Amino acid sequence: MNAKKVLPILFLIMFLVMVGFGIIIPVLPFYAEELGASPTELGLLMAVYSLMQFIFAPMWGRVSDRVGRKPVIMIGIFGLSLSFFMLALSTQLWMLFAARIIGGILSAANMPTVTAYVADITSENDRGKGMGVIGAATGLGFIFGPAIGGVFTNVNLHTPFYLAGIVSFLTLVLVMLVLQESIHYSTSNNRTKRNGTWSKVVRGPLAMLYFLQFFISLSLSGLEATFAYFAAVKAGLDSVTLGYLFMIMGLASAVVQGSMGKLTKLFGEARIIQMGILVSAVGFGLILFTENFTTAAIFLSVFGVGNGVIRPSVSSLLTKKSSYGHGTATGYLASFDSLGRIAGPVIGGLLYSMAIGLPYISGILLSMIALVLFQGYRARESMRVRG
Repeated sequence: MNAKKVLPILFLIMFLVMVGFGIIIPVLPFYAEELGASPTELGLLMAVYSLMQFIFAPMWGRVSDRVGRKPVIMIGIFGLSLSFFMLALSTQLWMLFAARIIGGILSAANMPTVTAYVADITSENDRGKGMGVIGAATGLGFIFGPAIGGVFTNVNLHTPFYLAGIVSFLTLVLVMLVLQESIHYSTSNNRTKRNGTWSKVVRGPLAMLYFLQFFISLSLSGLEATFAYFAAVKAGLDSVTLGYLFMIMGLASAVVQGSMGKLTKLFGEARIIQMGILVSAVGFGLILFTENFTTAAIFLSVFGVGNGVIRPSVSSLLTKKSSYGHGTATGYLASFDSLGRIAGPVIGGLLYSMAIGLPYISGILLSMIALVLFQGYRARESMRVRG
């Protein structure tokens, strides 16, 4: 399979998936409030989706190792489309929860399986480039989706959900007609008989990479949950301006992810992960000195560039080093990422209530923990090679 021809198709698929997902982001809180959700229930509505992803991503990864990537990707996108239509038709709060739970369970198949697909069709030299393409597509989709959702909210609160459902359904048709199966090209076929379990993963030689991703996700989601309040206090920025800021950060991240092929060939995944963590930590520190829109845009972009290169590089390294199938390895990575997204907003909110700068100071500390974990992984890997 020619990776140069397939990667643009995967880019388009993941871009559309994230556009559909992003469309509902600005409207879901207002929609839930209209159906009587309290702030606590709204928080639970957001968290339950990530909880389902945390539980089910490893399962879908294993399934894709056994039955193939294409059917599992189709299940994931179908789940998104179904959940969006369920949300659009909801008339009671429990229906929103049912839609989010079903969507979380089924769409947990998307990211690990697409990532495994990239690992199947790329050589080790081009793996970083492939992972960067998927990261860029995800980031760009998440930029355009909320913007589109915000526009269609002016029609009525139901319209963005119908639109997201249609976009996801059309993406499903695209996958069905255009995407070929990749499992036959996987270099991990001889590994798929090994069963990956949580106990084996957290005690295995690659455990530090998984925990690294957890801490990176934890710090990122803490920033996302609190920066609106922080920017309002420090620089007097409103929600519209905040949307532009996150768009700028996303674009900076997407640009550097799109350059992952060149960066990986120049430096290798290990050095990129180290540099990404350090740049992220610098970004967290700079954010504390936000004074206006310009400084906020620059500091968030610095953070976005550093954070953007970490996940693709970790994904690339894991699929090269894991003794499990590509789907199993990326499924557990997605699960650790989801766990960080569950805990991050809660911890970030608590820290912000104590002092507005604490989420970003903790971001620096979490980045340093991630760096120590990665150095531990490298030391262990070096000993294994020498031994």
